[in-house]
Amino acid sequence: MTADDAERLAALYDAHAGPVWRYVVHLTGDRAGADDVVQETLLRAWRTPRILAQEPATTRSWMFTVARHLVIDDVRSARRRREIVVDDVPERVQADATDALFETILIEEALAALSVDHRAVVIRAYFRALTVAEMAAELEIPEGTVKSRLHYGLRALRLALQEKGVTR
Repeated sequence: MTADDAERLAALYDAHAGPVWRYVVHLTGDRAGADDVVQETLLRAWRTPRILAQEPATTRSWMFTVARHLVIDDVRSARRRREIVVDDVPERVQADATDALFETILIEEALAALSVDHRAVVIRAYFRALTVAEMAAELEIPEGTVKSRLHYGLRALRLALQEKGVTR
């Protein structure tokens, strides 16, 4: 863009942007949307050199017409038909946590049915994700004992859950 072009564009903006903006706000009631329409109108005027060569009154009349057509096109657009403007953002839908709560209660009750030794190993293995070696070190028992307690603890847990109606 040359310096001469920049001056002509600034003059075009100064002469017509305010009245076109007020006209669009009058049509739509949307101040932010009016900015976009004015910008597009000025861009189209800039791309049409014959408009810039006309008298200012004729140029403004042409710009009002272009702005009106842009507003009409926006109202008719598919985007506008599908968007619903609301004052408050709707609440987000959240999944019902009732089932998860009941499952948690069920598992807690089944774990309570285990012996203290079996429960300690099962909780460390499945809820804390410890390895056999880590559990053995933490509980100060041999690794073979950890494996045995885990095996029998899981059997007892399965039985406790079956007694509560949980099936495989």
